[in-house]
Amino acid sequence: MEINATYNSFVAVGDSFTEGMSDLLPDGSYRGWADLLAARLAARTPGFRYANLAVRGKLIGQIVDEQVGPASEMGADVISLVGGLNDTLRPKCDMGLVRGRLEEAVERLAPSCKQLVLMRSPGRRGPVMERFRPRMEELFAYVDELADRHGALVVDLYGAEALGDQRMWDVDRLHLTAEGHRRVAEAVWQTLGLEAEDDWRAPLPPHVRAPWVERRIGDLRFARQHLGPWIGRRLTGRSSGDGRPAKRPELLPYEAS
Repeated sequence: MEINATYNSFVAVGDSFTEGMSDLLPDGSYRGWADLLAARLAARTPGFRYANLAVRGKLIGQIVDEQVGPASEMGADVISLVGGLNDTLRPKCDMGLVRGRLEEAVERLAPSCKQLVLMRSPGRRGPVMERFRPRMEELFAYVDELADRHGALVVDLYGAEALGDQRMWDVDRLHLTAEGHRRVAEAVWQTLGLEAEDDWRAPLPPHVRAPWVERRIGDLRFARQHLGPWIGRRLTGRSSGDGRPAKRPELLPYEAS
């Protein structure tokens, strides 16, 4: 990549990871890595424009059907596409269908922008990740293949040890903390050929393991507040993003939230 390249516009496509959960702002909205990246790009490029079409809970088919068309028509310098991980976390997942829809998205987006950015998403270390690791790695292998075929960049967050640390994840165990999102923004910034500001892969300080009772209380709280509702939505066919609009649906001059 060209070092210190200039980008005049950025469109983010995806699910909750790109929407910004759980980088919570005081007003109750979410910021996230894409907003952080847009702010940094805007600071160096007058008139910089930004759109974020990502909506929590979306499967790759919904991302293609609802976001890819509008994104491809915006003519942005940079488009990021992160999707498919929600599919892999479903009890039943047709990986052939996931690969096909992801390929469709890349084939439509790559020619419509100067640079398409894909990701190998991070995963929180623990039993849930181990259960779904084969699907995740199958998805990421196909991301690499599509990137090679279409000239896209791949940000390898999955291979970063620090982003797998449980302390980088919110209490719902599905979304990164503010520090996690900050590191992702830095990773994308560097992948775009811009000068590094810090080491986003830097390990966290040594972790002091909480007492057994405290950990079990945390597990019970997680099951009641997050796991139970998540299972309920799966059983009823609902999604946390049902009826929710994108937070930045138009490619407009960047203004901080």
